[in-house]
Amino acid sequence: MYHQVYDPVAHSLGLSAIFAAAPLTVMFIMLGGFKRSPQLSALTSLLVCLAIAVLVYSMPVEVAVNSAIYGAAFSMLTVVWIIVNAIWIYNLAVESGHFAILRQSFAGISSDQRIQGIIVAFCFGALLEALAGAGTPIAIVGAMLVALGFDPIKAVMMALVGDTAPVAFGALAVPIYTLAQVTGLPFDQLGSMVARQTAIVAVFLPFVILFIVDGARGLRECWLPALVTGLAFGIVQFATANYVSIPIADVFAVLASAGAVILLLRFWSPRHELAAPARASTVGAAHAPPAAGPGETLRAYSPYIFVVVVFSLAQWDPVKAALAKGAVKFPWPGLAITDALGKTVNTSYNLNYLPASGSLLLLCGLLSMLALGVPPAAALRCYRATLHQLRWAIPTVLCVLGVAFVMNWSGQSATLGRFLAGTGPLFAVISPIVGWIGVVVTGSDNSTNALFGALQAAAAKATGLSGVLLAAANSSGGVLGKIISPQSLAVGAAAVGLIGREGEVFRRVLGWTLLLLAGLCLLVYLQSTPVLSWMVP
Repeated sequence: MYHQVYDPVAHSLGLSAIFAAAPLTVMFIMLGGFKRSPQLSALTSLLVCLAIAVLVYSMPVEVAVNSAIYGAAFSMLTVVWIIVNAIWIYNLAVESGHFAILRQSFAGISSDQRIQGIIVAFCFGALLEALAGAGTPIAIVGAMLVALGFDPIKAVMMALVGDTAPVAFGALAVPIYTLAQVTGLPFDQLGSMVARQTAIVAVFLPFVILFIVDGARGLRECWLPALVTGLAFGIVQFATANYVSIPIADVFAVLASAGAVILLLRFWSPRHELAAPARASTVGAAHAPPAAGPGETLRAYSPYIFVVVVFSLAQWDPVKAALAKGAVKFPWPGLAITDALGKTVNTSYNLNYLPASGSLLLLCGLLSMLALGVPPAAALRCYRATLHQLRWAIPTVLCVLGVAFVMNWSGQSATLGRFLAGTGPLFAVISPIVGWIGVVVTGSDNSTNALFGALQAAAAKATGLSGVLLAAANSSGGVLGKIISPQSLAVGAAAVGLIGREGEVFRRVLGWTLLLLAGLCLLVYLQSTPVLSWMVP
């Protein structure tokens, strides 16, 4: 039995936090400073994390190593399985030649690369996040943008930035459900409060995407569609979460934003068009593109139609109950951990092989294979090519999730959270940073809510701040950590063929995540004061 201690260094949270921050610090210095590969950076971070767990937190060696193994096993079903099948679906469309039709279809909406970037990275990515989550949008959108002619670096940056504001309500609001469960706060109030934060962030994201694509010129020439898209998404996400249904907030917001920008384009066009050059896709097409008639256009969209339909049906109670039977939960051997209060830490492993998002994506891939007319042998070849494409992303994800679970179960993550929570009323400024750290570590808003949600509620009681406000800020801050999570960087780089250049992507998106986080911290602080306290339900 390992008993967590949060202040192992001279009974000081401050001194202990210095050591607890070391694994993440090492990872980001290696990525951004020394320009090392993500797999080496993640492995080094894992070794540092294990050393601190054993030498500083007195975690038994076998428990520390076992925690890392659990994290790797956890990532196989919840991350790797999703990424592989998501990229496979995209590669099937390329293999059949239908992605060329999809590209023509997007060009039919607008041939301007900046408009296409907003529609694909923000609108389409948000739809995938709303239904599937867990890195699916970063993988699919990044690959789609490259095939549409975008520079790979810009493509992955856009995919990372676009997959932020929708994340809090991703996979039909699973992170909000988790937040309500761990805090004991009302689900409806939490969902409403999160929307009163992320909806504001969403307004600015199309502008960031514009700047990534075309700099200041893009902002000057295409600010109107960016504004229309962001406002439509933010307003509808807020209204749906507050007055209709929290789980479908992103779905309604996506439909509204896509519809608004398409309607605008009937009456407006940019002064100068930024043409999209053709680029080679990650998997060579085996066939020439079919003629782009209505039937073939529908077939080109069929993989993503299947994603929408399958994931929607999976949320229907009878189907959800049937899929739940394909799950096995068991205690992980050799792991017995209690927290500082003596409460048993849940170390059970949930092998939910049927309802897992990766399994649903595999089904979508099989249906896409039939719809696109890809022979089984070619589809299998595509799958092997996908695994080769992700050969370095997979070990990176395994190491990153190993770091996450060793940090969580040794007490390092709790040390960081409690240290930041000791700032009193100013914790309203820091609250989103706690959630941001959680997603940087785990790559998941759902995980950061499980990890720090209760801490936020406890900090609210200690400081006299609103528990709903701080708990929501944990989730809202977390979505911005998605941009630089090593897990997200590895997935995005693999999807666009930039394996080994993750450090470059990290350096180029770091400023955006910090800028957006600073804005959110200011918003949450004002919501904790009379200035904007009227926004708190």
